[in-house]
Amino acid sequence: MWSDNETTEDLLGFKVHADLIAEVINDSDLLPITMGVFGDWGSGKSSILKILSEQLKEEEGGTFVLYFNGWLFEGYDDAKAALLESIIKEFEENKRFAPEVKQKAKKLIKSVNWMRILGLGFKNIALPVASAYLTGGVSILPFLAGKLSKIDSSDIIDKLKGDEAEGFLKSLVKDLPEEDPSMLVREFRENFKELIKESKISKLVIIIDDLDRCQPDRIIENLEAIKLFLNVENTAFIIGADPRIVRDAISHRFKVRDVEPGTGNRIVSDYLEKLIQVPYNLPKLSDSEVETYISLLICKRELTAETFHTVLETFYAYRKNDRYSVFGLANIKGVIGTVEFEKLSKSLGSLPALSSIITQSLYGNPRQIKRFLNTFILRNRLAKVANISGFDESILAKLMILEYTELPLFVKLYEWQSTKDGRPNQILELETECSKSSEADFKEYLGKSDYSNWNKDKVVKWLKVEPALSEIDLRDYFWISRDNISSTIAGASLIPPIIKSTYNKLNQEGLPVKATKAIIKKDVMLLSESELNQFLEFSVAMAQRNQESLLSYKLFQFMIEEGVSGSDDSYKYLLNLIDLEKVPPAIGVDLRSFKENPVLGDFLSELLSTSKSKVAKAFNK
Repeated sequence: MWSDNETTEDLLGFKVHADLIAEVINDSDLLPITMGVFGDWGSGKSSILKILSEQLKEEEGGTFVLYFNGWLFEGYDDAKAALLESIIKEFEENKRFAPEVKQKAKKLIKSVNWMRILGLGFKNIALPVASAYLTGGVSILPFLAGKLSKIDSSDIIDKLKGDEAEGFLKSLVKDLPEEDPSMLVREFRENFKELIKESKISKLVIIIDDLDRCQPDRIIENLEAIKLFLNVENTAFIIGADPRIVRDAISHRFKVRDVEPGTGNRIVSDYLEKLIQVPYNLPKLSDSEVETYISLLICKRELTAETFHTVLETFYAYRKNDRYSVFGLANIKGVIGTVEFEKLSKSLGSLPALSSIITQSLYGNPRQIKRFLNTFILRNRLAKVANISGFDESILAKLMILEYTELPLFVKLYEWQSTKDGRPNQILELETECSKSSEADFKEYLGKSDYSNWNKDKVVKWLKVEPALSEIDLRDYFWISRDNISSTIAGASLIPPIIKSTYNKLNQEGLPVKATKAIIKKDVMLLSESELNQFLEFSVAMAQRNQESLLSYKLFQFMIEEGVSGSDDSYKYLLNLIDLEKVPPAIGVDLRSFKENPVLGDFLSELLSTSKSKVAKAFNK
């Protein structure tokens, strides 16, 4: 099994990204700077930031590196104040700084706490009596003394000791005049700059990870705190986030629509550019990188720590000269013993050969690949515990690829084998035709046959990859995978949050048609090609699971009407899979509007012309 946590152990060759970011940070002419390390969920952002943090800490020259998780500030009512206090506290508590630096930091923390206690926090930027608190609250003492002199001293003591102390203090200052917010920002920045100068560090690097897991308001508060209060000389801020989540947070916070294709609306983009000066987008893994990653993960599991370290050093040296090719068994063979190599060869099995399909299926996402492999290992162990004889893990790997790539086809294969003693005639027919035909001819054959649902590039590639399944009793393999057969949603943990959140936005009872179409335009149509494929596959799987739900079919109807690429093919795919008797009759009326659709027209006429279902009657009425 492999941990899903971020790591400084670079199995992806991602150090090159950390090196680039470090080079930017180390250019004093570019400071202050705020960089965004942008990537999808599970793309490796956290690991790069961990590598960067360790790398900068080892450098000489007085760099002070602080690493925060964005979630640390999620529970605070004022995330700006929480972030500022956390950063300043590091100066107060770190042993490297002189007592006078710690004293200055303590004074700044005191000022933040005063504002928080008195309800004058940083949250709204425009703060009353800012300068009074930025010096530790000293200048407000005369004002408070005047107020307190009019109250009985015994009442004061009771109120300050009681549970309502905060409310009492707030009541004393509620009528203080508000100051220009720019004064607050300017004074805090000056104090913070002075703190850095007195600490005698060459630069302050603050890394904030997982910001995209916070609520929208918390995301914006953290970014604003950085830009307004902390972005002073000799500072660098590195933010790890999914840019789409940040954009959505900006849109939510300021109640503006995000950029729509073909429009001049740049409010969200302009604001994001003000907060993040330099965006750095991580690429997805290539086929060769996925195969290398899988090989190194297996090495980490199978080899001793010492031997694995040798393999890892060999990999790092190899990557310096060749960043494109696979680092696999052939490269490892010369640096480990014969017995270990044989064990490793057996463990790797057919996984490297499946790497191109894994890349396509899991979209080159390291976290998804690791979770896929963890499930693979668990099922392998289950086979051993259950004493299944003749179990071939390469067959399990191939079946799992179909499970995570095309769940409906995986379920169909399960149905075929369950009535044929584990050896379905259908898979024999598919593999036979596939082996004797070119890919183009085979796809043409599929389009004209009863197997039109198998006519996708990745499914055709899957059929061609060894081992063949036609002579295998598949019952034991499906018994091991029965958890997903029963739920009909495979690998829920592998589905990126952006896909789930987009689907959940749309899947709401009573959501007006106009609002639904607005979400489709704003969220669905701005997904990348791979994410859109995932979204459509997830929508098909969810509709298959809830065949009597009107919403499932309406969603596809609206996506087709709005011109979402591939939505008509996905709807056709869904209608081929489901039991028409379960489809709400009202959908039959909706389907009439697609009689002229080039993808659905003839298909619907053929599908519903002979059916006696209520949806067919509504369509043909």
